[in-house]
Amino acid sequence: MPLSLLLNWRLHLLVIIASVISEWIGIINIPLGPGALLLLPLFYAFIIAVLINPYLFKGTKRWVPIEVSMAASPLILVSILPFIARFGTTIGPAIEDIINAGPALLLQELGNLGTMIIALPVAVLLLKMGRETIGATFSIAREPNIAIISDKYGLKGPEGIGVMGVYVVGTMFGTLWFALMASFIMSLDLFDPRALAMACGVGSGSMVAACSGALANMAPEIEETLLAFAGASNLLTYATGLYLSLFVALPIAERFYGALTRRRLAAAVAAGDTTAGTAPDFQDEPSETDDLRPENHLGHACVVVAAVCFVAWLSNAAAGIALMDALPGMIILYVMTIIGLVVTRFMPFYLPSVAWVSLVSIVLTLPWIPGSEWMLKHLAQVNFLAIVTPVLAYAGLALTPREFTMFRRTGWKLIITALLVFTGTFVGSAIIADILL
Repeated sequence: MPLSLLLNWRLHLLVIIASVISEWIGIINIPLGPGALLLLPLFYAFIIAVLINPYLFKGTKRWVPIEVSMAASPLILVSILPFIARFGTTIGPAIEDIINAGPALLLQELGNLGTMIIALPVAVLLLKMGRETIGATFSIAREPNIAIISDKYGLKGPEGIGVMGVYVVGTMFGTLWFALMASFIMSLDLFDPRALAMACGVGSGSMVAACSGALANMAPEIEETLLAFAGASNLLTYATGLYLSLFVALPIAERFYGALTRRRLAAAVAAGDTTAGTAPDFQDEPSETDDLRPENHLGHACVVVAAVCFVAWLSNAAAGIALMDALPGMIILYVMTIIGLVVTRFMPFYLPSVAWVSLVSIVLTLPWIPGSEWMLKHLAQVNFLAIVTPVLAYAGLALTPREFTMFRRTGWKLIITALLVFTGTFVGSAIIADILL
């Protein structure tokens, strides 16, 4: 794709406006019983971008040309790389705590594979969903998981629709669901409360807070213990979750989906449905090609990453951090991202750019690396979630008629699948933690 299209001023201006408005609105917390309905700026950015998408309303094409949507697609992966770098910088400083963690905390992360044990069979066999189930069920669909799907399949394919659908559901209802689920399961007295606290750590920060808070409310005498276990588990989820999802969960989801679809086809044929499997499906359409990967065009990538870092810098300022205070931190993230892309390009074996960018940022912020303390001081001025808000704006603008059709077809199914994913993850992690305690 031409560099001039990737640097389309109207696209980046629209993303800046959507991100700044979203950050100004801030977090809206609506209490609902033991939990809450939590609305985050990145959710607003996605909705705003969808509403001005030129494919949704004909009138918007006058102000938002089709070229804007075309350029937004490859920028999704590029724009999420600085966030992945920032994500990695939270792991490096805590490496000693992670190493010292007990086996129960380390191994219960395998419970994350519970995302697909319940959800994937229901989605394929009962809801008759296609490859969107892979993106929807291989993980709990937080920001690093979106990066994995974006790198491997692109967010415009069915897998991307799946992960984005679960992400949106989790952003809106995840805190409420985890609070209700944790309270109910603890009332059954089936698990050690510490195991349930560790299971709380599989989600985002807001999910962890709601989940562990609900448990602490039911067992105030061990509140500090429960919160400590939940926090340690969440740290390990961020440290190991990306690699577990990339190298274990996603390949298993692919094979599991293949086995279930073969079974679904065989059952349909046995029932006399001769058209089963012959109708055109979204899963047969090609994903984005390797030509769009930023590491294959390093010269263009240096310029485009600078552009998306500039957008993220302004979004970070809208979150309340002074521009000049955050500038050194954004430059550090830019350098880490470019190093990660260079490593991806020249390594003799392939790993996705998100993995290399994450590893680079982890290594550079290890406690014994010279200059790591200076970098962490400046990185503290870069809001963890504010720099991912523009990513959701790019994603909303990148949707095409095909994606809107897919959303209409699978929207309610994705809500059911998302809730099953959250339940499977929590219960799977709790079972493993309970066995190991």
